Amino acid sequence: MTKYYEKELAALKRSGRYRQRKLFDENLIDLASNDYLGLSHNKALMDEAYKRVSSYSSHSSKASMLVNGYHPIHASFEKALCEANGFEDGVILGSGFSANVAMIETLLRKGDELFMDEKYHASGVMATKLNDAQTTYFKHNDADELERLLKGSSAKRKVIAVEGIYSMDADLLNVEIIHLANKYDALLILDEAHSSGVIGKKLMGILDYYNLPIKQNYIKMGTLGKAYGSFGAYILASSHIIDYLINRAKPIIYATAPSLFDTALGQVSLEYILENSQELSTKIKEYQSIITEVLDIKVDGLIVPIDIGDNRKVMQIQAELMQENYLVGAIRQPTVDFAIIRLIARLGVSKEELFNVCNLIQAKIS
Repeated sequence: MTKYYEKELAALKRSGRYRQRKLFDENLIDLASNDYLGLSHNKALMDEAYKRVSSYSSHSSKASMLVNGYHPIHASFEKALCEANGFEDGVILGSGFSANVAMIETLLRKGDELFMDEKYHASGVMATKLNDAQTTYFKHNDADELERLLKGSSAKRKVIAVEGIYSMDADLLNVEIIHLANKYDALLILDEAHSSGVIGKKLMGILDYYNLPIKQNYIKMGTLGKAYGSFGAYILASSHIIDYLINRAKPIIYATAPSLFDTALGQVSLEYILENSQELSTKIKEYQSIITEVLDIKVDGLIVPIDIGDNRKVMQIQAELMQENYLVGAIRQPTVDFAIIRLIARLGVSKEELFNVCNLIQAKIS
């Protein structure tokens, strides 16, 4: 077995797809992480979260939610998320990966059909292997193809899985797909990992952006490890769907309840985002303008994918930018079909720093 893995690792190295964990150098200017609003550096939010947790006798959730791990801090955050997003009920989980597994493994049964965007996150794709439903992939953001598939389906229950902003392509969900879910009475799973906290009048995500009322067939998943500067995830939906997930979803039943500190920090960040949404939105637009001006790329969020196509070249560009003190993402297969530089226009960096790194990238790809 040892030789088998050595051969596999050698093949990854030859193809330029070998990956390593590297300790983050805090001297580098971070333009690679998903800390979109820069809240991971906001010490006032961290202090407030610590204060809230410290007011209780225990600082650990200690058990799963269905044993005795469900804490007032969890319940408070779930209520705040529902009020901010307009949903009936919610449940928090340990990660976005776990949330996607919980939804897709649990909500689809034999005789159902899942219609999944071909660019949906790997966690959702993996979860399709865990249920007995039929999974049909449709062309990325293509409402016309999706409607043809929905019309031709004889499934007793139809479910559509899409993202608010796609993590690698960075494009917005086509609003017509939301309308199709309503037209064909399909459950709509919205992965808002990269859109919640970034778009919409209140920065609550894609439904907020399109100013759409919440309906019984909508299920929203969001994460705390990106714009919210914490760790964890949540699912929001109608009360009977949340009740069903709590009773059937393995990542909820069998996992220790989420960290109290991370949960408290998530709520503090939510409050901060709601209180400062106008100022944050203005700053996001300013950063988007810099991207358009220098790189001639229009973005709807803060993810900037720059097509390179060659694995070794993308690693070379990343290394050269690190010499200039900038860290950007070098994304290769299997995460993407063709290698890209993934630049995150984080509000945690200055406009001058963003302008400089964009000019450096432009010079390297021209």
